[in-house]
Amino acid sequence: MFSRLLTPPEHKSFFLFGPRGTGKTSWVRSHFPEAIYLDLLESERYTELLGAPQRLENLIPENFRGWVVIDEVQKIPELLDEVQRQIENSRGRIKFILTGSSARKLKRKGVNLLAGRALTLAMHPLTAKELGSSFQLRHSLQFGQLPSVYVEKDPKAYLHSYVRTYLREEVLQEGLTRNLAAFTRFLEAASFSQGSLLNIAAVARDCHVERKVVENYFQILEDLLLAIRVPVFTKRAKRRLVGHPKFYFFDTGVFRSLRIRGPLDSSEEIDGAACETLLLQELRATNDNAGLDYQLYYFRTADGIEVDFVLYGERGLHAFEVKRASRLRSQDFHPLNAFLADYPMAKAWIVYTGTRKYREGQIQVLPMDVCLSSLPELLA
Repeated sequence: MFSRLLTPPEHKSFFLFGPRGTGKTSWVRSHFPEAIYLDLLESERYTELLGAPQRLENLIPENFRGWVVIDEVQKIPELLDEVQRQIENSRGRIKFILTGSSARKLKRKGVNLLAGRALTLAMHPLTAKELGSSFQLRHSLQFGQLPSVYVEKDPKAYLHSYVRTYLREEVLQEGLTRNLAAFTRFLEAASFSQGSLLNIAAVARDCHVERKVVENYFQILEDLLLAIRVPVFTKRAKRRLVGHPKFYFFDTGVFRSLRIRGPLDSSEEIDGAACETLLLQELRATNDNAGLDYQLYYFRTADGIEVDFVLYGERGLHAFEVKRASRLRSQDFHPLNAFLADYPMAKAWIVYTGTRKYREGQIQVLPMDVCLSSLPELLA
């Protein structure tokens, strides 16, 4: 198992959210081997607690002192009331780890996530730092960085199975949509929006589904932690900006597995979106793992000047531009220079697939593998 950079709290209950396959269960078992473990994916345990959440108390030995893990807690949101009661009655003697791969049921039922009695952590795909010497940029750009794609003999087959599993288990069984065929068409259409301004009406036309239905489908993806919408950076804006967010699936390999390449598609277009996605997932993971508390944005003016990612927080302002090129041209620096003209206090980076590290004015140029491996230090 790869060593993860996420640090668990020592003395407080916490939620651990992340998509299926990111390694939540393995991480919890390795850090808390003595914990009581309750898996709601086990049908017998699920049925037992679904009918009577108060039975949770019977599964914890009297005078127990330690951690209790409830895996996939979103399957029985009502359990959180009982968890809160156990935390209060034990006066800190019992601490809970509540993992989940979906926030949909919790949000829909108005669950308060224990009203501050538990922290919230996030598990992402692996980072280059966590992969260490196993990290291979070409492999990550092709198959992403879910833990299994770095150990499976056939990562492509694993990713296809991963997508099918989500369709079957999370979407169909949870009853999130009645029309699985339409949702499957939507997933393919959404993959063409990767790294682009999100146009819901255009996606609806492409998959022959009503706009309101497509809006709900995008929300399903976000609730299942499979996708993210990145808003535009507007703080103290001096230019007219666009209003639409950009859309990304959470992992490069998942995106490529969904993105069917036809005879009219160029490899440059797909590979460019993959480069952006890989940097995005690394930025998100580094931010959450280290508790840096940056907010993630992109920057785009009405006349088309765009910077791929902007991180804004108490630690500063960072702007990242991604280029799928081994050599940079003078025009590649124009978007960041325009951003720096408006925000001179920012640190600006161009990440590219070349091998030379250098500086161009205020802009630091980094090879992608160097950038990914050093992100914790760059953002600290």
